[in-house]
Parts: sequence; C-alpha cells; structure tokens
Amino acid sequence: MTLAPPAKRIEVKTVVCPHDCPDTCAMTATVEDGRVVKMGARADHPFTKGFLCVKTQYYQERLYSPLRVLYPQRRVGPKGSGRFERISWDDAVATIAECFTGIIAADGAEAILPYSYAGAMGKLAYASMDRRFFGYMGASLLDRTICSTTGTEAYKSVMGTTMGTDPEGFGAARLIIAWGTNPVSTNVHLMPYIHEARRAGATFVVVDPHRSKTAEQADLHIRLNPGTDAALVLAMIHVMVREGLHNPAFLEQHTLGWAALEARARAWPPERAAPITGLTAAQISEFARLYATSRPSAIRLSYGMTRHTNGGQNTRAVLMLPAVTGAWGEVGGGALLSTSGTFGLNAAALERPDLLTRHAHRPRTINMIQLAEALTEVADPPVKGLLVYNSNPANVAPNQTKVLAGLAREDLFTVVHEQVMTDTARWADLVLPATTAFEYSDIYSAYGHLYVQLSRPAIPAMGEAIPNTELFRRLAAAMGYNDPCFRDSDDDLIRQALTGEHPYMAGITLERLEAETYVHLNTPTRPFIPFTDGIYPTPSGKIELYSATLLRQGVDPVIDYTPEAESPDGSPELAARYPIRLITPAAHHFLNTSFADMPTMRKKQRRPTLELHPSDAAARGIADCTWVRAFNDRGEAFFVAEVKDSVGPGVACHLSRWWGYYSPAGWNANALTATRPADIGAGGTFHTNLVQVEPAPAVPPTLAQLDAEA
Repeated sequence: MTLAPPAKRIEVKTVVCPHDCPDTCAMTATVEDGRVVKMGARADHPFTKGFLCVKTQYYQERLYSPLRVLYPQRRVGPKGSGRFERISWDDAVATIAECFTGIIAADGAEAILPYSYAGAMGKLAYASMDRRFFGYMGASLLDRTICSTTGTEAYKSVMGTTMGTDPEGFGAARLIIAWGTNPVSTNVHLMPYIHEARRAGATFVVVDPHRSKTAEQADLHIRLNPGTDAALVLAMIHVMVREGLHNPAFLEQHTLGWAALEARARAWPPERAAPITGLTAAQISEFARLYATSRPSAIRLSYGMTRHTNGGQNTRAVLMLPAVTGAWGEVGGGALLSTSGTFGLNAAALERPDLLTRHAHRPRTINMIQLAEALTEVADPPVKGLLVYNSNPANVAPNQTKVLAGLAREDLFTVVHEQVMTDTARWADLVLPATTAFEYSDIYSAYGHLYVQLSRPAIPAMGEAIPNTELFRRLAAAMGYNDPCFRDSDDDLIRQALTGEHPYMAGITLERLEAETYVHLNTPTRPFIPFTDGIYPTPSGKIELYSATLLRQGVDPVIDYTPEAESPDGSPELAARYPIRLITPAAHHFLNTSFADMPTMRKKQRRPTLELHPSDAAARGIADCTWVRAFNDRGEAFFVAEVKDSVGPGVACHLSRWWGYYSPAGWNANALTATRPADIGAGGTFHTNLVQVEPAPAVPPTLAQLDAEA
C-alpha cells in the first residue's frame, strides 16, 4: 500500500511593502511549508486594489537570492574585494563594541557615524532603536537629506505641513498635472484614479524634461528644460493676472504676500520665460489658460523636481498655482507632494531625542549627501567608525569616486547590516545579516495614501538574520547602555508609535490593526479635503506666498527663477567644457538601487542607457545603441546611447541606479553627480550636472564579469 504524501501547509499572509514608494502596498505572500512561493496584493485594500508594481511581483528573487546575507561575516581580503569568512553573532557584536569603545576613547563618539535612509520604510526599521542607540552614544548626527528634505521644507514654507490633495479624490479632478514626477514607474497606484478622471473627461498633463512612461500616456507633455520650473510658473501667473484668470477673493482671504508675488510675476511675460524653459510663449500662455480655467485641478508633485540646486524654489513656485486660482477646498482640487503630514504617529516616542540631552553638547551633524567629504576631508574628529543600514551609499551617494576612496581607508571601521551583498557591503569590515519585510514586524504610514498598516512576519527569519531593532538592542547591551528603553520589544515600539493626541489617529490601536491589518486615518471626510477651515499651519495662518521664515534663512521670500549652479545660464564657463545637462530620474524596474540586484529586473531594464537628443548625438558622431562615455571633473561612467527626442537639445537622461558591480569599470551615474546641496532643506541635487559625452571605443568590463571570469 502506497501512502499519500503529507498535505502541504499553504497560507496566505499580508506583508506591507517596505520600500521608498508612496504606494506602501498591502502585499500578499503565499507561503508553502514555510517558503514564499507566490507574490500578490490585497484586493480589498482601497489603494493597492489587488495589483503590484513590476518590481515587487518578483520579490522572491530578493528573498532567496544567492547574494542573500544569512550569517555574520568578517572581511578576510582587501577592502572592496568582497572576500569574507563566517563568524558568530557573539563575535560580531563583541568586535563592534570593542572597536566603537576604542574609537570613542581615542577620538570621541562623534568619530562614529550612522548612515541610513529608506531602504526600509516601516517606522521601527527606519527610525526607532537605532536613533536611541546613537543618541545615547553621542555619535555624529546624520542629516537624512538625500531624498525628500528639499521638497518637504519647501512645501511647508508655503502650506505649513505636507498635507495635500487626497489621492483617492483625484478621480474627481477635471485637470491633473504630474509635475516632475513619473507615477507609471514610481507611484503606479495613482494611475487608476487618473484613468478614472480621464474617462470622465479630465485632461492629463505631464510637466517633465523627459518623455517618461507617464508622459507617453498624457494628453499633453510640457517638455521644459531642467530646473526652469519657476520661470514657467512666473510666466503662467503673468498670463493669469493679465487675462483676469486669477482668484482675487481667495488670494485676499487665504494668502500672505500676493502683492509681492504679483509684482515678481509682472516682470515675467511668456516671451522672457520661453528661451529659458525651452518652450514657446504660446505654449506657456495656453498652459496657463488651461490650468486657470479647469476646476477641480490637482497637481501631483514629487521629489524629482526638487533634486536641483534651485529645487526648493521650483517646488514653492508650483505651489503658487493652486493659491492663485483658489484650487483648494474641494475634492480633486489643490496639490499633493506627500500625505505624510496627515499622519500623527509618535516619532519622538520611538526615537527618544531626549537621550541627546545626556551629553554636554549636541553632537555635530553631517549631511548624508556629503558622505564623500565626511570620509575624506572631515578631521575634527575624522570619521573612524561607520555603521550602514537601510542604505547602499557606495551606489546612491553622490560623487561616487570620492565615496569609494573614503570607504577604502584602512583606518575606517565599517559595519554593514544588509539583506544582500551590495556594493557597500563589499567594502565592509563586518557584514551582518538583515531580515526582509517578510521576516519581521513593523507599522507603516505612507506618503501616497492615508492608511496606517501593520505588517507581521510571513516566514521565520532566514539563517541568522535579525531586524534593525534587534541589532541595536544587542549593540546597546554590549556597549553597557542600561537605559530601560533598550529593552523595549517590537510590540512595545509599535504601541509607543500609536500614542499621542493627534485626532486623525483616534481609535487606531495595535489590537485594531491586528484585526484589520490596515486602517484609514480618522479624517473628517473621505476623500479627505485639507484646509477646509481656512487655517493653514504656517506662522501667519495663511498660505505663504511670501515666507519670512525663508528670508531669515537667507532665501528669497518670494519665488524667482535662479539658474542651476551647473547650467548654461548658471555657469557658462563650465558649460563650455561640459555642455550636456544630465538628469538621473528613477528607472522603471529599480527603486534607487533596490531591485537592481534581481536578475529579472536587470533583464527588463536591459542595460544602463543615456538618452540623447538627435542633434547632440549627430554633433558627436554617436549612433543609436552604441556605447558612450559621459564625464566631468568628478568622474566618468559608461552607457548605451538611446538617440531620440525624449529629451531636448543639450539634455541627457539616465534612468538610474545601476549597481556599480554591474556597470562598466564599477562606476554608475553617481560618479558624475555633485554633493552640492539644494537651496532649501539641503537636499540632494542629482539632476544638476554638466557632462560631456563622447563615443566609447573601448568599454571596461563590469566587476560582475571579472568575478565570473575569475
């Protein structure tokens, strides 16, 4: 008699997507005998709507990757070689405690630098026990500017908060503008609402220097020159005032500084803005009329347009438009950068900034986009200890050449807590195994919808991987940090995040999230309509078209167009040597460098490309689909040319970011980018780059190819 094989145990678990995306999806994982065998999405989640982006559909490739780090490892080869041996967790923690203690004794705690960002967006993984640990230590503070600070601070300077139009109300808009953003690739769950609006007769416009996948679906693509948004907006306001298309009543009741803005716009007729923006005066005037006569109108901004040296003022400029027309106060009207300001999770309870007060002085702050300088120039004290988690700075930090020179220092003790063997991990002295979102608990807000979500493990942690919270508990114990806060469990932390008195969080408890998984914020209306009471959380209580706060920071309180630091107008001598303006927006199949390790995503993205206008390619003897070398004073990188009019003359676009490991000579586009901060919020300026491009007669091999040959 043949016995039937035992039945397989199959479960479907909910896991919240941890990546730096506005959608924060409710994913499903089909688990068969403890192994994830299929990815899906919650059909009942009002925003996820039962589908995933192309990246997360293949998440098992990351979970079960041959690059997965499963055990603590110690470097045995030269720095950067990627040669390690397995050690125990006890040895790893003891080594870190010994090295950190020695650094503190010799140079002080500020010689130790944490480096992290949004590789994991859950509130526990992003900022909780780690902030407690480094705050208690007195380590250098990290100014986490690489993505959103410029947009956030610029938006707050106008509106007082990052609340905006509810994405679930976009379907009611009659005009939707995606300004400097590509939601098809980076915010795909907004697209059903845009399609709903278009079916009802709405017009969809994309304002972007690059003809993105979203621009290809738009009714109108405004292809302006990079970093010239403020000039376009001022000319639009000029037209609105000249033709009586503005809203004097709204401006009088709800705004501060209209007279100053109107005076500034008076000097910007479309004819002045046209040669700056690369548009015609007629295009600018027609766009102004379309915006001013369409209601409700919704503008979807994102952080791409902020990554210029003038990105803060450009963001402020776009926010002038709904104020000038009075677009706020109705479903589908206004503007949206982020929904994050609508949430009321208790970040202070998680991070415990009060722990800093135990030190005689506040530790110094290092801007994360200037890691290149921090590792090679800072000397008071020098950075001697670096702990990297939730980030891959060897690839994502600007001025890659200099960053890698810093990571190569023999006197730098580097620890990397990571899921897979990234380029940064290859430079580490110790590599520690990190869990994926399938293996730990966390709580999530979002910056593209209004749902609080709880994520529980779908499978046990693989190998000896641990979450960030457990790593810093172990390090705190090894360092002798006895404060009770280091003994808080993950559920303790979740409960602390849910404390506070924010009205939109009323009734949201861990018990409720356990039962429901996701809960909509307790907003007065659904869709949520912000600012209906006419009160804005700015110093004046109004929409600030004139910002005294920025004036005190040395920033023009009224929007104006200032050329980018690296541009034909801003630096003509530099532009004579490097005449191409390089922008580096997100690739469709990567999220920064996340997913760039996955074979399917690399196959879909195909190769690192550089889109060039036909006139620029012809002038350089560059043919379509041939390798080119892009270079400037900071470095060089190699790409395959795509010759087409997706960009204007004098502009190049690389969809990023490839790992250096899979790039010729080990350099990606960040070998070309600068560490210069933006005008507001000191954020990254990854789109302000002048380069030259030439045919590449010989293309260096990738590190992956060299390893395969070895």
